[in-house]
Amino acid sequence: MDVVCSSLPSPRSRSSAAILPRKPTALSFSSSFQFQGFVVDRKQSSSSIQTAAVRHLVGSVTKTQGLRFAVVVARFNEIVTKPLLEGALDTFRKYSVNEEDIDVVWVPGSFEIGIVAERLGKSRNYHAILCIGAVIRGDTTHYDAVANSVASGVLSAGLNSGVPCIFGVLTCENMDQALNRAGGKSGNKGAECALMADHSIWGVYRSKMVNIDGSWNCNSEFSC
Repeated sequence: MDVVCSSLPSPRSRSSAAILPRKPTALSFSSSFQFQGFVVDRKQSSSSIQTAAVRHLVGSVTKTQGLRFAVVVARFNEIVTKPLLEGALDTFRKYSVNEEDIDVVWVPGSFEIGIVAERLGKSRNYHAILCIGAVIRGDTTHYDAVANSVASGVLSAGLNSGVPCIFGVLTCENMDQALNRAGGKSGNKGAECALMADHSIWGVYRSKMVNIDGSWNCNSEFSC
């Protein structure tokens, strides 16, 4: 970046009869940089910024060939988690995901979901992990501890493995709320998770962080 400034007039004494007007300072900028598909040019004596077309990395629910999924499901509150699982599997079938490309892993409760999801993600055998569970408030503060822990665990699993881990754990005030979200009048959150997984996959792999075969792209701006 070049900055050219005209010289400033020397200070005059208080007794000077006339003060010459200061010449305007001329600033010129000439620089450019590139970042992840964006080109920004700053032209001389111009405040306009020119950019290339903005890329939108979005999911495609029609391109599921070759994608592999794992679903981690909590057995606790199975009356809720089983319909959530069925909703997810049904959505996968609707969008032509092969059954042999889906693995379901059962864990005792929602608290254990995070650690298992992280191990599955680090195995590099899956493009996304669905995390399904149900935590329902009781008479003690146990609900708050479990709900916060499972949310942090799923988030950490995705960050540490680099594989999308979709949060499909219901945190409800009572059983009626949970059942309504497991195929009742509020829909099926398991089915929604399956769609979210596909969208998340294509956001990650189209950004060239990870190749579609699961290998890391060492030629990208992200370290391997």
